[in-house]
Amino acid sequence: MYQIDPSRTDLVEEFRNNPYGPYSPELNLVVNRLRLMPMGDRHILVCTKNGCEWMLAKMPSKRGAAVELFKDRLFTNYDEGIWEVFRMRWQTVTGESLA
Repeated sequence: MYQIDPSRTDLVEEFRNNPYGPYSPELNLVVNRLRLMPMGDRHILVCTKNGCEWMLAKMPSKRGAAVELFKDRLFTNYDEGIWEVFRMRWQTVTGESLA
């Protein structure tokens, strides 16, 4: 499986500036790696108010179990939510936190 180099902050900035793509080939590898992490480690956004509010959540380890909601982590800006999910997944995979 692709190993993310945590020192590649240039790829982090590329994602931050263009979260919807298209991505460079290297960033595409990073994004795919973050999408394919184990289900129980995967942070997601849950829409709580159609098109205007999202909540950070974490997928369960077992199919059919409840999603863990972080009720104190609400976003009214979808891009900010996407950035938070990227940050959380990056930290889970690399062990490094992003500002």
